[in-house]
Amino acid sequence: MAEAAPRLVTNNETTYRMAPHNIEAEQALLGAILVNNDAYYRVSDFLKPDHFMEPLHRQIFKVASDMIRAAKHASPVTIKTFLPADEKVGGELTVAQYLARLAAEAVTIINAEDYGRSIYDLFTRRQLITIGEDMVNIAYDAPVDMPPTGQIEDAERRLFELAETGQYNGGFHDFGSAINTAIDMASAAYQREGGLSGIATGIHALDSRMGGLQPSDLIILAGRPGMGKSSLATNIGFNIAHNYIPDTEADGTPKAADGGVVGFFSLEMSAEQLATRIISEQTEIASSKIRRGEITEPDFEKLSYCAQEMQRIPFYIDETGGISIAQLAARARRLKRQRGLDVLMVDYIQLMQGHKRVGDNRVQEVTEITTGLKALAKELNIPIIALSQLSRQVESRDDKRPQLSDLRESGSIEQDADVVLFIYREEYYLKNREPKEGSEEWFKWEADMRMAEGKAEVIIAKQRHGPTGTAKLGFQAMFTRFSDLAEEDHLPDRHE
Repeated sequence: MAEAAPRLVTNNETTYRMAPHNIEAEQALLGAILVNNDAYYRVSDFLKPDHFMEPLHRQIFKVASDMIRAAKHASPVTIKTFLPADEKVGGELTVAQYLARLAAEAVTIINAEDYGRSIYDLFTRRQLITIGEDMVNIAYDAPVDMPPTGQIEDAERRLFELAETGQYNGGFHDFGSAINTAIDMASAAYQREGGLSGIATGIHALDSRMGGLQPSDLIILAGRPGMGKSSLATNIGFNIAHNYIPDTEADGTPKAADGGVVGFFSLEMSAEQLATRIISEQTEIASSKIRRGEITEPDFEKLSYCAQEMQRIPFYIDETGGISIAQLAARARRLKRQRGLDVLMVDYIQLMQGHKRVGDNRVQEVTEITTGLKALAKELNIPIIALSQLSRQVESRDDKRPQLSDLRESGSIEQDADVVLFIYREEYYLKNREPKEGSEEWFKWEADMRMAEGKAEVIIAKQRHGPTGTAKLGFQAMFTRFSDLAEEDHLPDRHE
């Protein structure tokens, strides 16, 4: 058995390392705040008492913070009442004398934010050390019910949370800032092609009613089997990835000028099946012919060209079956950190797993999944499109257009969703109830079929920030493709 590597310790070195800290930076910032309370507002958005290494500095910052927020003046004289003023600091000065020295040696208010960020960065390093130590200790003494994958997911979650909170953008925003953000969003929508505030789906009938896919929205796309849920999701996902134009924020972080990076969790189909669908849609070659190899040489050239085009688009597929909400969140965070992520798709909710607990039923499990998806959409600030099955009660009605009550385990899905879309194709139902050919009913059925053929409805049953209604689309079943439908009854005005 190999021996552990010996520690290298010199005569002048202790056998342990101090956690990263900078006492002088903490002193300089506290001094600035005590001399000029306006310095506090330079750091109040991101700096908290726990971020200070020295316990006394935590106390001083907390008391000063409380007083300033209460519109009182914080100075060495006023805050010493709330501190153990007569206690010794380092065996020499009392706390009261220490406060006076902090004020006497204060830096200017101009430097306050730089010192605050330095303190926060050192706190972040200490947190990284804590996470690393926890990972090692748990790996050594892991409980029986915690598999290694669970530890990896927990570590990823903690690291992602630390990375996101380290961007100095948390906390409350005043209403003026919120107004400015709303105006900026409207301005961006005005300047963007199509005038959308969100990410364009590439289907005008949907975009015009929804304004595109909005950040942090959970969008439920539901329908009975055979309606084309997966087809519509892949159509939208491909359109977004195909239109992707990279750009950068003012601080250098990447963003999408148009389109976006798409992550697709395919719990039902394999990555190969999903790719075949997309190729069929783009080349207009039936997927059944592609699978059977019934293609001509021109068809093969179209397939090759399409495949080369698809190599370049940022469309990422995860085909893990029965994935849990914790695993999905961990992988989505990882994709966003490594390659970016603008839209996430999940096909479909009922194939996911929650954290099973004794006594939980399926409704509670689905509640955990939808709540987790909504929280993930807010955390990553991206739209998430999650597909859902509908209950069989749709089939028992004469009008088979879905309603919100048809959602399986509908309570949580309907509550957590910002947008609920239903897909309905009259053609599907008519095709399955063809009467005897030549009868009076058959002629009526044939007329109805002609009206319904190649058409689909996307019913917007719920939308937090827009109207409900129905978008009429075209559907080419052979290529599993949804598209905008040319309105036959609409002719442009001659003055347009």
